[in-house]
Amino acid sequence: MYRNLEECIIDLEKNGHLVRIKEEVDPYLEMAAIHLKVYEAGGPALLFENVKGSKFRAVSNLFGTLERSKFMFRDTWTSVQNVMALRDDPMKALKQPFSNIGSGLAAVKALPIKKIGKMPVTLQEIQISDLPLIQHWPMDGGAFVTLPQVYSEDPDKPGIMNSNLGMYRIQLNGNDYEMNKEVGLHYQIHRGIGIHQDKANKLGVPLKVSIFIGGPPAHTLAAVMPLPEGLSEMTVAGLLAGRNFRYNYIDGYCISSDADFVITGEIYPEDTKPEGPFGDHLGYYSLTHPFPVMKVHKVYAKPNAIWPFTVVGRPPQEDTSFGELIHELTGDAIKNEIPGVKEVHAVDAAGVHPLLFAIGSERYTPYQQVKQPTELLTLANRILGTGQLSLAKYLFITAEDKQPLDSHHIVEFLSYILERIDLRRDIHFHTNTTIDTLDYSGTGINSGSKVVFAAYGDQIRELCHEVPNGLKGIRGYDHAHLVMPGVVSMQASKFIDYASTQVELKELTNAIQANGPISSCPMIILSDDSSFISSSIQNFLWVTFTRSNPSHDIYGVNSSYENKHWSCDNVIIDARIKPHQAPPLVVDPTVESKIERLFAKGASLGVLQI
Repeated sequence: MYRNLEECIIDLEKNGHLVRIKEEVDPYLEMAAIHLKVYEAGGPALLFENVKGSKFRAVSNLFGTLERSKFMFRDTWTSVQNVMALRDDPMKALKQPFSNIGSGLAAVKALPIKKIGKMPVTLQEIQISDLPLIQHWPMDGGAFVTLPQVYSEDPDKPGIMNSNLGMYRIQLNGNDYEMNKEVGLHYQIHRGIGIHQDKANKLGVPLKVSIFIGGPPAHTLAAVMPLPEGLSEMTVAGLLAGRNFRYNYIDGYCISSDADFVITGEIYPEDTKPEGPFGDHLGYYSLTHPFPVMKVHKVYAKPNAIWPFTVVGRPPQEDTSFGELIHELTGDAIKNEIPGVKEVHAVDAAGVHPLLFAIGSERYTPYQQVKQPTELLTLANRILGTGQLSLAKYLFITAEDKQPLDSHHIVEFLSYILERIDLRRDIHFHTNTTIDTLDYSGTGINSGSKVVFAAYGDQIRELCHEVPNGLKGIRGYDHAHLVMPGVVSMQASKFIDYASTQVELKELTNAIQANGPISSCPMIILSDDSSFISSSIQNFLWVTFTRSNPSHDIYGVNSSYENKHWSCDNVIIDARIKPHQAPPLVVDPTVESKIERLFAKGASLGVLQI
């Protein structure tokens, strides 16, 4: 496999997976715009050979398709899959390679190796200002590193086997950061580096951090892998690369011998500065908030170093392909973590974290006269308390009964639940809880609510396949459109505040109730643009589940409480944009026009026919 990023690029180009861009390209918005256009078309990886303002080249879209990702790891793919399958004791394959020879592993290639007495090749000292300072979206606070490998060690147990390698975004300039002396790190305290920082804070010492950029693609992938207990990112980097992760220490900082760039520095206790905005993976800007500052010690680049980057935005984007790759490598790990769960699907079109579809088991119901969710509710609580799944706001969960289910078949899966859900029994709220930091639909940063829609049993309704008459002609709610069977979108006036909405929704629910029962339409979506939300399932998922906070934005026709349990005849989700929510990402038309030169006949990307 590849010893470095250059070898990977040469191999991809040789096999038709990469195109070189020879023209000068501006890192301010242009590079990102080109990437987004090529990714959307399913195009190749891109090597920018002439980055304005920097002597370094840059590469993007390496992981843009699952086919290309699997091609890059073709020599080690099976070995890594086999290690991941040993989730109860993954280190067993490394400690006893001969008794686990079927996995194709050798411990000598997996464990990191310190190059004693040898200086790494990344010893050309540079400045932050020398880097390709890529700004992705017009309202971003500055240039960001979007494919970093952020390395830290446990202050209580230093050493590479007690380290964390994570992908946390890095802001290089802008805001109040002092150029070449400070960078911003965006991460949550519960993540690996956050735990290390908390320990360092208690000891009253700064946390030493190394940021690796580039190197073999295996190192980048290792930084985002969800790993079983006992298996370190550094070991997985070696497994994926088919070659040890090689490192040394300079000035007390760990230095990857194979990275293209290394930024070293210290995080001091309670030292924060405003970070952001940043165009993020939900399709909106994450706004400016205080996050840790790293005081830059030194920056290194190896000769002819290449700067890898990606661009995130409304899904699908390259991180979608990352997710597909990781899922194929790790298998459905949730089955081992939560017995009884068949699958959990974090829905990419809704920004991954806001919406989960799950299939569980329902083994209690044979002893009941009525089939209803019981075990599913236990599983729902387990799911919402597990790792990154705990960031979800909406969980739709069911179990197979008389037919197989696949949660990736969106319309069929949702239809199955909507045909069976008892809206007076099967909706369960969790209020005043945590949601994703990047989700601004809630009541504050990290603050919001969750709801579980659990359905099981026999079909109790036929879903509408056109807008029911009872939803037509209601004053103030024009352009009712069918989104999918059982789901109708209604266009409403602009959201003002929650007090006004309470009055507004009371009038709407009364009007619907007066028109008679509409059991065939269990779910109604209020939106700013009904035509947009109903034009595709992707639009429906994105708008509905990124722009609503269950506790505040779910209403019901003929709703009531019994023993503190909320119920209704029809669910209404208010998915209008709220004043406190972050603005959506919008491309700059001037930049879009400028990059057309690269796609013209005779230009570097003219052969792509995009």
